[in-house]
Amino acid sequence: MNVSDPLGDMLTRIRNAQMRGKSTCLTPASKLRGWVLDVLKEEGYIRAYESGQDARGMPQFEISLKYFEGQPVIRELSRVSKPGRRVYSNVKDMPRVRNGLGVSIVSTPRGVMSDASARDANVGGEVLCTVF
Repeated sequence: MNVSDPLGDMLTRIRNAQMRGKSTCLTPASKLRGWVLDVLKEEGYIRAYESGQDARGMPQFEISLKYFEGQPVIRELSRVSKPGRRVYSNVKDMPRVRNGLGVSIVSTPRGVMSDASARDANVGGEVLCTVF
């Protein structure tokens, strides 16, 4: 199945799995998805993820979701930059999610990183999504 927004598809799969209380969810693998999952793991929003293959031999990620006292750790997960409208930000105008309690995931020339890491590295880029 062709998906016009692979990253948005992965975020929706995570949201849907957490609404149903699932411990894991599956998503097709790609480099960008892996980099975003690395940031989510570093920031403590997911437990881990593993790469594997589905029945047809296509690569996929199995994401272990994280819960605290029965509630998902990720309360809000939204896509900012979409295929029809890309959103770029320089380091001075980097958005703060919930006054710094959340994280913006940014694709920079130095790789995909959180907004705090981008500020420390003094680089801007495309704001991919926000997590709270």
